Amino acid sequence: MGFFEQLKWRCIWSWAGLRDTWTSEHSFRSWVWANVVSGALAIWLLDGAELALILALGILVLAVELLNTAIERAVDLVSLEKSELARMAKDAGSAGVTFTAIAAGVAWVVVLVG
Repeated sequence: MGFFEQLKWRCIWSWAGLRDTWTSEHSFRSWVWANVVSGALAIWLLDGAELALILALGILVLAVELLNTAIERAVDLVSLEKSELARMAKDAGSAGVTFTAIAAGVAWVVVLVG
């Protein structure tokens, strides 16, 4: 399989993952809308490196939310029984989203205040 064929399939699979997450995860949709608002404000108020930073951190929040969804689905695939390890894995993924969102918030504060 050539490079462009591989690229085509990677794009198809990525789009499927994005679509599936959009349709099944309220949290992901909420982050998308928060990023629409944040991105619009950033485009209106900022330019250059500050704009790039805010937009990139917003995309990073979405990427980590997608990874969190993948962790949750993989854990649920293994077992739907209550498990302390499953809880810990899911909570760690959620904490990753939280810390990434905090980083984006800190960047907004620094850009606006600093």
